[in-house]
Amino acid sequence: MKKKPNILFTDDEDTFRSVMAKELTRMGYNVTCCANGPETVKSMQERDFDVVILDMNMPLMNGIETLEKVKDMEPTTEVIVLTGQGSIENAVHAIKSGAYDYLTKPCRLSELDVLLQKALEKRQLSRENAHLRRLVKGIRETPVMTGKSSAMNSVYKMIDKAAPSDSIVLIQGESGTGKELIAQTLHLRSERANKPFVVVNCATLQETLLESELFGHTKGAFTGATELRIGLCEAADGGTLFLDEIGELTISTQAKLLRVVQSGEVRRIGDNRVITVDTRIVAATHKNLALEVKKGRFREDLFFRLNVITISLPPLRERKEDIPLFIDHFLRGFCQDMPKKKILPEAIAVLTHYAWPGNVRELENTIERLVVLTEGENICIEDLPENIRGASSFPDSAQSGEGTLSEVEKKHILSVLHEKQGNKTLAAEALGISLKTLYNKLKVFHIDL
Repeated sequence: MKKKPNILFTDDEDTFRSVMAKELTRMGYNVTCCANGPETVKSMQERDFDVVILDMNMPLMNGIETLEKVKDMEPTTEVIVLTGQGSIENAVHAIKSGAYDYLTKPCRLSELDVLLQKALEKRQLSRENAHLRRLVKGIRETPVMTGKSSAMNSVYKMIDKAAPSDSIVLIQGESGTGKELIAQTLHLRSERANKPFVVVNCATLQETLLESELFGHTKGAFTGATELRIGLCEAADGGTLFLDEIGELTISTQAKLLRVVQSGEVRRIGDNRVITVDTRIVAATHKNLALEVKKGRFREDLFFRLNVITISLPPLRERKEDIPLFIDHFLRGFCQDMPKKKILPEAIAVLTHYAWPGNVRELENTIERLVVLTEGENICIEDLPENIRGASSFPDSAQSGEGTLSEVEKKHILSVLHEKQGNKTLAAEALGISLKTLYNKLKVFHIDL
C-alpha cells in the first residue's frame, strides 16, 4: 500500500473548510484542517505535511505570516495559497515568499487536484536532492549478473520472485560476493526503478554521524547543525534504501531503525514530529545475524523484521565454474581502453583453483592488475601474483613446482573432464576455452575418452 499524501487545509470559514475536507479525502488525500495561522503552526510542529493549502485572509495571523512560519519550519513542504479575486497582489507576494502557486476562490476541484499533484512532485524532488546528491547512488543501466552455476541460478530465481514485491530483502554473503549488485538488480526490476536507490554503508560511518545521515536533523539540533537536513530514509521515499553491512550497527541505532522498518516512520534529530515514508528496505551483511542475536549484538525484533526474504550469495570458491566467466567479463571490460590481452589456459587453470578469499572483488582487482602490468599480449602463469601462484590448490606437479606447463595443463584438463563426467561442452565452459580448442588440446595431449 502506497502512503496517502498528507494535506493541511487552513481556512477560517467553517462551511468551506468542512466541504473541502470531505472532497480532498474523497480524492485520496489524508486531510488535517485548521481554522487559522496559529493552529497551522501547531499542527506543523506535531507532524509532517506534504502540502499546505492556505487561505490568505485570516484573523490572528495572516496568510503571508503563516506561509513564512511554515517554510521556516519545513522548507520542503509546498504551499498553495487561496485568495479572492481582488487580492491577486497578495498571491504574487506569497509566491515570492516561497509559495508553490495560488488559486482564486472559489476554485475548481479538478484544478486544485492538478496543482496538488505538481506540488507533490516538486516536494519529492526536493527531498531527493537536498544535501543528498553525494549519497544517492544513481544506476544508469541494469547491472550485469555473471555466473551460470547452479548456486547462482538459485539466486536468480529468488531475485525473480522478490523484485516485483515491496517485501524487505536480506542479502547474506561474504565480503566481495556482489551483495550491492543484487540490491541494484532488485531495485531496477521493481516498480520503484525510477525512484532513488540510496546506499548506506553502516560499517564506514560513526554512530553519531550515521544517525544524522539516516534520519536527518533540524537546524540547531547539535553543534554544527547550521541548517535543516533530511535523512537518507526520507531521500529514499518512494524508492529503495540499501543498508549495507547492517550487522555493524550499534544496538541503539538498531532500535531507532526498527521504527522505520516497522511503520515507515522517521524522526529527525532534534524534532518531535513523525515523518512517514514509503521506502523499501534491502539490507546486506557478511555476518550470521541469527548468531549475532544469540550473542546479544543484534536485536531479535529487528532480525525478525529483516528476515522476510533472504538471498544467500555463495562465495566464489564454491562456484568455480563461474570463475572463467568472470575472468572473460573483467578482461573485456579492462581491455576496452587498453591494449588487448589474452590469459592463457594454464593461467586460467591456476586462477580457477585459487580460493579467492576476497571473492569477486579480489578477482576483478587481480585481472585489472594483470592487464596493466603484463608486458605483451599473453598473460601466463609467471605473470600471476605470487600469492595466487603459491596458494593455489592446484594438484600434484603444479603445486610442487615439478613437471612442465604442458604436463600441468594436461592434468588439469583431465581433472575437469573427470569432474564433468566426460561432457566436453561443460568441460570447455569450465576451462574458459571453446569446444574446438578443447578438441585440439585432447589431440595434442593424446587424450582418448
